[in-house]
Amino acid sequence: MAADFVRVAAASVRVHLGDVARNTEEVLARMALLEAQGVQLAVFPELCLTGYTVGDLLAHEPLQRAAWDAMLRIAAQSGDMAVVVGLPILADGRLFNCAAVLQGGRVRGVVPKVFLPNGNEFYEMRWFVSGTQAGGTLDVAGEPCPFAPHLLFDTGACRFAVEVCEDLWVPQPPSIRYAMEGAELILNPSASDALVSKQGYRRDLLKQHSGRLYAAYAYAGAGFGESTSDLVFCGYTGVFENGRALSEGQRFTLTGDQAIADVDLQRLRYQRQRNGSFHQAGRTAPAMVHVPVPQAAQEPPAALLRQIDPLPFVPGGTEDHLEEIVRIQCQALATRLAATGCKAAVIGVSGGLDSTLALLVSVRAFDLLGLPRAGVYAITMPGMGTGKRTKTNADRLMAALGVTALEISIEAAVRQHFRDIGHDEATHDVTYENTQARERTQILMDYANKVGGIVLGTGDMSEGALGWSTYNGDHMSMYNVNCSVPKTLVKSLVRYLSAHDFGGVVRDVCLDIIDTPISPELLPVADGELNQRTEDILGDYALHDFFLYHLLDSGSGPERLTRFARQAFAGVYTQEKIAAQLATFIRRFFAQQFKRNCVPDGPKVGSISLSPRGDLRMPSDMSGALWQGLL
Repeated sequence: MAADFVRVAAASVRVHLGDVARNTEEVLARMALLEAQGVQLAVFPELCLTGYTVGDLLAHEPLQRAAWDAMLRIAAQSGDMAVVVGLPILADGRLFNCAAVLQGGRVRGVVPKVFLPNGNEFYEMRWFVSGTQAGGTLDVAGEPCPFAPHLLFDTGACRFAVEVCEDLWVPQPPSIRYAMEGAELILNPSASDALVSKQGYRRDLLKQHSGRLYAAYAYAGAGFGESTSDLVFCGYTGVFENGRALSEGQRFTLTGDQAIADVDLQRLRYQRQRNGSFHQAGRTAPAMVHVPVPQAAQEPPAALLRQIDPLPFVPGGTEDHLEEIVRIQCQALATRLAATGCKAAVIGVSGGLDSTLALLVSVRAFDLLGLPRAGVYAITMPGMGTGKRTKTNADRLMAALGVTALEISIEAAVRQHFRDIGHDEATHDVTYENTQARERTQILMDYANKVGGIVLGTGDMSEGALGWSTYNGDHMSMYNVNCSVPKTLVKSLVRYLSAHDFGGVVRDVCLDIIDTPISPELLPVADGELNQRTEDILGDYALHDFFLYHLLDSGSGPERLTRFARQAFAGVYTQEKIAAQLATFIRRFFAQQFKRNCVPDGPKVGSISLSPRGDLRMPSDMSGALWQGLL
């Protein structure tokens, strides 16, 4: 089976205008450095063997011959790593701006540039013709070599294609066709000048284009040494994958820099499979060029050169992402209230994270609709496991928000039910716990009927993934604003909402709630302190959310999940801890689908959701034996 990662580099080197010999040495020296780092595919800038800004000298035979000889020399010294270099090539009396693919001592193929910029600071049509006029083959050392703009290169582990500079910037880049034909990586040798604000546009273009194609994109720009008579070239290099920047080199250096990253081929293939529209445009039969990289050179590197975020669900950067999530939740609830004509919402408030988030969202949604906050009926339902800290925080939060606060104890009703079904109250088993959860849900449902409102669910996506809920208890509601929010994200949202929208007492209480251990509060307390901690039972939510993300984002199996977790949580969790918790995750994830198949409506806020109506259609009888066997 092909390796699931490939190490890619985009490299910029110092340019010596017209001095092909020195440019060749620059490329060979950088190749040696890249090979030492395990790079398998590398791309250098456009016309890097001559320099992009040599002008009319491009048409001179000595420069063309020197560049051709340099290509052959670099090819002869190429090993397992596939390398893309830029040079002018004369064929059939026409001059082409080309990218040559070199590997294993040979020139594997030559890709001519299709779209030639010819306005403002660029005037390539003065020297070159479009690659559409390429003849199909070149004679390289007495052997035919593929020479066409639409070539697909197959290494045995992955497929890649090359497009040159301007080909990316046009309305219909050739890489669209390449991706539809199966290219998972696009390599772009470029000579794009630096202008105020252009770098941001270029970076956004690379991100969006790689995302649109579900592909990786490596971009290598010309840098120091190009003529500055009119233009400056910054030597930008970057490797992107499906809308994300994996690695970027420094710009404006005197010696050039490189961006190196491990591209996740499995994730790209998985995302393409899942996207129903990706393959609808049809495809043509590509001109396939085999680049026979030895199997040993295709094996994934031991340590991945890419950041693996230990909290993949938690957005980094600005607070804009958190605000967007909150707006989705609030808009969803406001729409449901408007559609049903309800002006009341009933929510069980425990003083824990999930109910706090749901309460804050409901208050903001009521404010959005111009409804009085008194229409939010927040009910605490203390029972055998209710702690002093959580109860106090719940009371303070409800008072500070100005909602209608009620307290309805469940102890008498639960004890009566124990007697009704003949359960010994001293036996603290699943019956003991679930009876309390179902009693609370009954109170919420009946009270919602009383006030003409809807019951808001509070359970999060992490609990849904693990089945950590009582069937027809806290598992059920009339609408759940938290259904696709994982536990690791809940804290960030509570912290953001409490500070951004409310402040004061609300913020202070929420900070204490964030600091409180997570608990279902279903076992008797000791001196008012919690006697039951969820993460002591299930394991840390950080790991469970990590496994959930990579399972559904890239179809990762146990081996990849383990490898990713070891790298992301190095120094945090032992290998034994990761292995034990992964076994728990796999077992619970597959066994608990019956709960997820009958959950209430709720909004999707991120790329991953467990809704049985959309994102995760899986039978309740699904066996997890295959995944468990891979542990």
